[in-house]
Amino acid sequence: MRRTALFLAGAAALTSLTLLAQQQQQQQPPSQPAPQQQSEVRMTINGPPGVPPKVAVAPFIALSTDAETVAAAKTIGDVLSDDLAYEREFYMIGKDVLATIPKATSMDAIPLEQYKELNANAIVIGSVRKTGNGVAVQVRVIDVQTGKAAFGKEYSGSIANPRAYAHTASDEIFKQWVGLNGVARTKLTFSSDRDGERMKGPAGDREIKEVYIADYDGANQRRVTATHTLNITPVWAPDGKSIAYTSYRRGYQDIFVSYIYEGRMETPANGSWAKQNYLPVFSPDGTKIAFTSTRDGNPEIYVMNRDGSGIRRMTDNPAIDVTPTWAPSGNQIAWTSDRTGNPQVYVMNADGTGQRRITTSGYCDRPTWSPDPFNEIAYAMRVGAGFDIMVYSFASGESRRITDGIGSNESPAFSPNGRHIAFASTRLGKQQIFTIARDGNDLRQITREGNNGYPNWSR
Repeated sequence: MRRTALFLAGAAALTSLTLLAQQQQQQQPPSQPAPQQQSEVRMTINGPPGVPPKVAVAPFIALSTDAETVAAAKTIGDVLSDDLAYEREFYMIGKDVLATIPKATSMDAIPLEQYKELNANAIVIGSVRKTGNGVAVQVRVIDVQTGKAAFGKEYSGSIANPRAYAHTASDEIFKQWVGLNGVARTKLTFSSDRDGERMKGPAGDREIKEVYIADYDGANQRRVTATHTLNITPVWAPDGKSIAYTSYRRGYQDIFVSYIYEGRMETPANGSWAKQNYLPVFSPDGTKIAFTSTRDGNPEIYVMNRDGSGIRRMTDNPAIDVTPTWAPSGNQIAWTSDRTGNPQVYVMNADGTGQRRITTSGYCDRPTWSPDPFNEIAYAMRVGAGFDIMVYSFASGESRRITDGIGSNESPAFSPNGRHIAFASTRLGKQQIFTIARDGNDLRQITREGNNGYPNWSR
């Protein structure tokens, strides 16, 4: 019974994941808007001592009256405001307050005095104009006290996805203003049963789960597998061009790597009924995959090269060893084992040596290592009938609880800057994907259709 429970902990570690939907086969990797004008001024806008800068995102200006340009300008302004608010580095002036200020008719006609009355430190404003088959988007950050631009760039490209301009500008503003790598251009992957499909099996009907991707904030959710079977635990490759996952598409569970913008896939672990492979995770440099396999009888942790060569066994214990995760250095691996009773989180060197336990109580599962510089591991720990997200600090040797005990909270995944955690939760009934700041604040719901689990965050 204990073995079965470990595999099902944190939302079913024994299930799996698949291949690319045919409609994605001709798609190219997503391109970012091309910056045309480089900002030359280092941003130095500050708020009062000890207070974050007060920022107003003014309505973006459509330089033509056609509906497409007007809609793009509104979308870019709204999304950029949300992106800047997400990292909580600024005090964002509310849209209802900004609605009392007359809209600027050009980038050089901003009513600065009225923004000064709001005690704004900076104004983010932009314009959108048609350029043949595409658009040019200008974005500026204005120092309210001086009226001078502290940041200014122009982006050009297709009008098909105006959100991309906002995401690109947000990340570049954060990098220049506060030296922070934002997450606006990152994506989430997860598995979902929202299509309502079912399949026949030895135990009767079972749910079908497919792999989806979405923007970091839940927009543009798209299905990327279509195998009509169980597809779970997707993880991004470091380059963001492929996803590894577990799938039952051949009856047994095996690892697949789908190149989601090329329409091709690989099965590097070469599984079978006797050698079932699951729970893959890429090394930080993308050259290796750690995974769980029953190839030697008992579920153990293995590492292989990305092409499936050089398979090495990392653990050798009569207990169950599952859910590996890499340290950002690539020199260590954490995983879950029930070798001392209830499942706990362990850490070892990347060659399998130096195995040690880091959690000491409860029922722990699904560890995920944070990016630098935090040096933490998030995991799910059973609390009563469900799970909560915990974060273990190597500096203190202690864990803190991130979620609030509402519903069951499982499968944590750090954002690439380590400031946020995506996880699955039943707090609203069905299992959905949420994100939360690493301090336990700013809970946001990402998915709303069907049941969704196993989130993973791209770089």
